[in-house]
Amino acid sequence: MHNLGTVYSFEVVRTLKKKSFWITLMVFPIMMVALGSVMYFSNKTTEEKSLQMSKEKFSTIMTDESHIVNQDLAKGMGIQQVSDKQSGIEQVKSGKVDAYIYYPADLAKNQVEIYAKEAGVFQNDKYSSVAKLLITQSATQAVTGNYQAVLTNHFNVMTQTYQNGAEYDGIKKMIAPGLFLVMFYFVIVMFGSQAMVSTTEEKENRVIEMILTTVESRTLVVGKILSIVTLALLQVSIFVALGLAAYSNFYSILGLPAIDWTLLFVDPPRIVLAAVLFFVSFLMFTGLLVTVGAAAPTAKEANSFFGFLMMLLFGPLYAASLFISAPESILVKVLTFFPLTSPVPMLLRNAVGNLEPWEVALGLAILLAFTVITLGVAVRTFRYGAVEYSKKLSLGMILGKSPKTAK
Repeated sequence: MHNLGTVYSFEVVRTLKKKSFWITLMVFPIMMVALGSVMYFSNKTTEEKSLQMSKEKFSTIMTDESHIVNQDLAKGMGIQQVSDKQSGIEQVKSGKVDAYIYYPADLAKNQVEIYAKEAGVFQNDKYSSVAKLLITQSATQAVTGNYQAVLTNHFNVMTQTYQNGAEYDGIKKMIAPGLFLVMFYFVIVMFGSQAMVSTTEEKENRVIEMILTTVESRTLVVGKILSIVTLALLQVSIFVALGLAAYSNFYSILGLPAIDWTLLFVDPPRIVLAAVLFFVSFLMFTGLLVTVGAAAPTAKEANSFFGFLMMLLFGPLYAASLFISAPESILVKVLTFFPLTSPVPMLLRNAVGNLEPWEVALGLAILLAFTVITLGVAVRTFRYGAVEYSKKLSLGMILGKSPKTAK
């Protein structure tokens, strides 16, 4: 293993020199900023359009059989009362007025009816908005004080929870450990394919035999894995730094809420556990991808397994609500302790704080053991795959006796 440092530094420097590494690093945040900007300006334009539509004047008449509408309020909005429903509809048809609103006697059983001039798919909503506004404000004015606050939802609720006699805010405590789940997803998406093809490049270029004359296969595989982990952590660090810098400078422009970092609760044990789970899970996943890449004769064939591994790792996200609401269920236990699915359940459950101490110990032990086995299999697979150019390796070949040509 005396060449490990050489292999490690070579892989890191070689990747850092590639334009694709920096392009990938910059494309993701640029896309996020672009999508955020599009959503912001789209919502802003929609709000401005809605405000403009609400100010547009159009002639309206109504029939109120519910006797809820405040007539003074209706007159203030320019809405006249007519006694006959059919007469109101005919006035709309003839073009005398733009809209006619019919409020039935029993609003609970019958719907409010609106007959209006066609104004376009999106602008037709203005008629229902006026109808709802008129009846809502009329009903609100009929009550006062606390009843009015309840009906208009103009009251606030403050909830303070306690744990072991001290103030506790579960949401705030989730943020820091939960970021490791987000980072895990990010590094897998960004580096998953690279980890898989890293062991097939030399095979496809037919230079692997020359490399193995000076470097042991174990040293080469471990060096590659460590370099991938290092580059992933570097990319995450740069991405987080860029994200924080962008947020600090542009949150007010984009209308985002300001974050008071001093109010965030820090739970050191959960954060440390999240960091350990993140590192071990990424190491395990990298070992799996290196194993697949070493077993496949070409990078194209290796990539065909990438989707399957991604499904195993992130499939449990579809049961995220179950991890939070029913952590005692059998399915949650199985997904938590099965090594190929455990990273996401353990990171998520650690974030919400429902991992029991014995579950932490057992789950982490299984994950560590499987990671060590995976790395061992990756090295063994590479020894065989280094000299196989035309076919995939079978499980029997990998677990069998090492070929004499492999070091």
